[in-house]
This record gives sequence, C-alpha cells and structure tokens, in this order.
Amino acid sequence: MLCFVSIMEIKPGKYLEPIELPADLRKVKEEDLVKVCADLRQYIIDTVSVYGGHFGASLGVVELSVALHYVFNTPYDQLVWDVGHQAYGHKILTGRRKTFHTNRIYKGISGFPKRSESEYDTFGVGHSSTSISAALGMAVASRLKGELDRQHVAIIGDGAMTAGLAFEGLNHAGVEDSNLIVVLNDNCMSIDPNVGALKEYLTDITTSPTYNKFKDDVWKTLDKLNKFGHLSQDIISKIHDTLKGGLLKHSNLFESLKFRYFGPIDGHDVNHLVKVMNDLKKIPGPKLLHCVTVKGKGYALAEKDQTKWHAPGLFDKVTGEIYKTIHEKPQPPKYQDVFGNTLVELAKENKKIVGITPAMPSGSSMNIMMKAMPDRAFDVGIAEQHAVTFSAGLATQGLIPFCNIYSSFMQRAYDQVVHDVALQNLHVVFCMDRAGLAGADGPTHHGMLDIPFMRCVPNMIVMAPMNEEELRNMMYTSTLEKNAGPLSIRYPRGNGVMPDWKKPLQEIEIGKGRKLNDGDQVVILSFGTAGNLAAEAILNLNEDGIRVGHYDMRFVKPIDETLLHEVFKKYKKVITVEDGTIVGGFGSAVLEFMAEYHYEAEVIRLGMPDAIIEHGEQPQLYQECGFDATSIAMSVKKLLTPVELSI
Repeated sequence: MLCFVSIMEIKPGKYLEPIELPADLRKVKEEDLVKVCADLRQYIIDTVSVYGGHFGASLGVVELSVALHYVFNTPYDQLVWDVGHQAYGHKILTGRRKTFHTNRIYKGISGFPKRSESEYDTFGVGHSSTSISAALGMAVASRLKGELDRQHVAIIGDGAMTAGLAFEGLNHAGVEDSNLIVVLNDNCMSIDPNVGALKEYLTDITTSPTYNKFKDDVWKTLDKLNKFGHLSQDIISKIHDTLKGGLLKHSNLFESLKFRYFGPIDGHDVNHLVKVMNDLKKIPGPKLLHCVTVKGKGYALAEKDQTKWHAPGLFDKVTGEIYKTIHEKPQPPKYQDVFGNTLVELAKENKKIVGITPAMPSGSSMNIMMKAMPDRAFDVGIAEQHAVTFSAGLATQGLIPFCNIYSSFMQRAYDQVVHDVALQNLHVVFCMDRAGLAGADGPTHHGMLDIPFMRCVPNMIVMAPMNEEELRNMMYTSTLEKNAGPLSIRYPRGNGVMPDWKKPLQEIEIGKGRKLNDGDQVVILSFGTAGNLAAEAILNLNEDGIRVGHYDMRFVKPIDETLLHEVFKKYKKVITVEDGTIVGGFGSAVLEFMAEYHYEAEVIRLGMPDAIIEHGEQPQLYQECGFDATSIAMSVKKLLTPVELSI
C-alpha cells in the first residue's frame, strides 16, 4: 500500500486534553489517573501510526511517565530518561503535545529528550545507560548548592542496565549521600531481547513465588500502616532496614552497592506507583525501584512482537498493517542486510570468522549469522567497550572477529579500539553501520566522526565502499591473512545498488582507489557512498557539456598516493566529497598530501560541517550540508571561470 502522510489533527481524549504541563496533571484526582494513562497511550498510538517514530518503548512506560510527573515537582525535581525513545509520554505531558506530530520530522521536535527543547528535558539522551551517572551528578550538585529538598530520578530501561556505564554510576551513587532514585524499567528487552546474566538475575527476582508472596505481604502491611497517617521518613527507613534479612536477601546485587532496593512492582499499576514513589521521596540516600513492564503495552501486536514494533514506521492502528511504499522497480537490499548475508557466506568458507554485536542483532543484521551459526555469533548486550575488547581476546587466539557497531556507538569504545586492538595490531574487522547521516534519529546517531577518529589510529586500515558490491569485496579482503591487523569498514543506513550475489568475491588491494572517469578542468575525489552523489552530479553536468573527472578513493588510510599524484599533476581544481565531518576527514587527508608534496590546487571540501546536524530525512540533510548532487554540481561550476563554462 502506498501511504501518504498529511498534516491531520490528532485529538486527545477527555482526560488528556486539559493537561498541557505536569502542573495540570497534578490537579487530576488520583482515581482518574488510570483514565489519563488510557488517553495518553491512545494518543501515542494515534500519532505514531500516522507520523511514525519509536513505538513499543513509550507504550511500556505510560504509567511510569504519569506517576513520575504526578508525584515529583518537575521540572524542579529532575527526571533523567535513559534510552530516550521511551520518553514520548514524557514529552506529551510537558508542553509538547500540540507539536508531537512533528516528532523526528525535519525541523520538528527531537525523538529524544533534548535540553534545548524543554526545561523538563534535563539531559540529552540518544545513546543508552547515561541516566544514573547524569542524575547522580545533578543530585550531588543540588546537595552542594543546599537544595536538599530537590529529587533526582533516573529512569533506565530497554536493556540499558547491561552497559558498564550504568554499573559505574551505581557503584559511585552507593557511597554518595544524595537524593537519587533509580527506576529500573524491566521489560526484558532492548530493541531485541535482553541477554546476559543480569537479565537472568532480574528474571529470577520477578518469577520467585516465595519472594513475591513475601513482597506482597510487606506492601500490604505498609498500606495498613499508612491508614494511621502518612509514614514518616524514620518509620519507613526502620521498616526497610529490618527487611534486609528477608525481602532484600533476594536482591543483594543492588544492596551490595548500598542502594535500598524496592520491588519488583507492577509498572502498569499507576495508583500503586504513585503510593510507592510518594514513600520513596521520604527515604534519604540512593534507592532503586524495580518496575516490571511490558514493551508495547496496550497494543496487542506490539506486545506479541516487540522487536518488530520497536519502530515499525507508519501503520493502520486498527488492522496493524504496516504500510510500505510502492516502488516502480524492486529495491536493492539494505547495506546492513548485505553485510549480514555476506558475513554468513564468508564464515561458511572460513571457520575462523565470528560475529559480535552490542545489542543490535536486528538493527545491524547480525541476526542472520546468529540464526545460521548461533555458536559463532555473539550479542553481548549494550556494551560497546566489552564488544571491542571481547573481539580483541578472540583475535589473540587466531579468530577473525567482525565487530559490528553503529558508527556513533563506536565512539563509546574508542579507548578499546586504540589500546586493546590497534596497539597490539590484532586482526579485528570493525564494520560500522549507520555511518554518515543517519536520518530521523538525528545528532545522537549521525555517524559523522568515524573517518577522522579511525584514520588517526596507528595500524588501522580505513575503507568505505561506494556500493554494496564493494562492501562485499571489502569484507572478503578483510579476512585475508596478509591483511591481518585492525581494519574498519564504514557504510550507511539505507539502500544502494543491487549486488550480483553470484559474482565471485574479489580482493581489493589495500590502499588502492580507482578512476571512474576522466575530466577536463575539474576532478571529484570521493570516499564511500557519497561517491554516488558525485556520480549523479557528474551525469547532470555532462548534459551541460561539462566533463568532470571522478576518482573513488576507497581508502582514506592508507590513501592511494599514486592516484593522488596522477590527479594533482593533471587537475588544478579539486572537489572532495565525503559523508562525514570535513574536520580531519577525507578532505583533510587530501590536503595533507598536497602539503607534503607541495602541490598547488584550488580545493573545495564537501561533507558534514563542524556543527551539530539535526534530524530529518537523509536527502534533506544532504542538501542542508551541501553535498547532495545539486550542491556538488554548483561547486564544480563555482570552480570554473565564465570562459571555461562557455567552452
């Protein structure tokens, strides 16, 4: 079905309609909060089905969102949302309901909490596991400023607790005397199902019949005591301390980190959440509230297939049909799928090959290998640092790990890339998905920095394919014993050119680019898939009688100096094009070559500017950054004199 999205009014329900800000929510009678939650959940379904966006995560925290803003005096009390795609309900309740239809749309509101967008967004999040550290920093700052009544809440979920940073934050928070509450939104999911020992540990807690009966008895006792008046801070603290040998012996992981642990409780019982949170406000020091939720809650299909409905695109909210745009001709596979299928193809021929991903098996298509070869493909959870060093350990034993991480997530493991892989010259292949402009996910996901940060690492080979067939050949080249060492391959989100799956894989000589066509006065040097935009521009220029040379460099390290000598001996007008920052990137590498060999030429570098690039569709962002086909053609004409243009 071909789906057209037009601006349409999404009407809120009766109980949501009068709520513009949390102050309005706090005027609602407590017995009506269930109805507010129902309206909020329906509003998210109505809007996302028409305009798109993340889906299941925010449905799972509707009750948490309402309870938090009902109990805490936001924005004075500070909420830090981890894994920001679970914060849609938060956004709707904090003054952005009327603009929520612009979520993730070019020039619209961000799909993640963003400090510059709202005072209720206390910390910008797009990557996971930052909430505890950030909230602790805020709590300590409040203590130092004497704001002892101020509360700080970190809401961490969707697998974010598996990351090392979360444990680092817990470890520090346990020894700080600050008003910090960690709400663990336990839904057993990230984008894909959670993995690891922590997931099993939390499952044991939530499924223990003896433990849960004891926990229920405790909460009933506390409720009875409350009938005699609100429990004082001292009474609650004393009750809590007496439970350490009973209720809390089942939760010694968090208690051992000096957190007071409460739960697990039903994260969809808004009235109970309100009661518990009101009590927790009275307890000093770090607390952890363990809430069990269902990702996709309230929309049956999303509850059943949580990975599919993480961010399904546009869909019919009644039938559940996910709309797909009709194309005039079959579309080539996504780069990630070419990666996944090629990895399996290579692994069948080479038993040394293994695959590693940090919690992105479906997003990166590592799930293809996990299904075909489950003993040779590893999802290590949201733990990029571990993924890299784990890969390094595998490489020391003669295996060839393909460490598959989104470009912007690779930033989180940079020390491991340098210290654990490059310094030891280990044979690890870094495959960086979502390189370049990632689209609607925006600045937290744009892979704009990997070219400069990889090319400055000793021993690292840095390459990028212009199309899917080149990606396949680069992956094959990376497995060859003579190329053993650290290698990185970057490729974008989206589709390119249909590869010939029957064509034998071919070795690409390391550090060798290729000339695509000759020109007259101007030449374009491209790196990676941005070369396709250059090729499109050249075709348009040909129609105007302007012949432009084009070289696909393939490698930025080692860069093809033989090819560059050829270029600068013939051309005095050069344009470099890359889908990454121009600061220290491919264009900078070309300028360094020119300086070293004393070439003189007029050079224009096109790519992502030294600025934060906001969200939008990729073609919109290419145009904004000035390296779409039209902008490239304009740059060529800018280099030519009126006489040259008239020839």
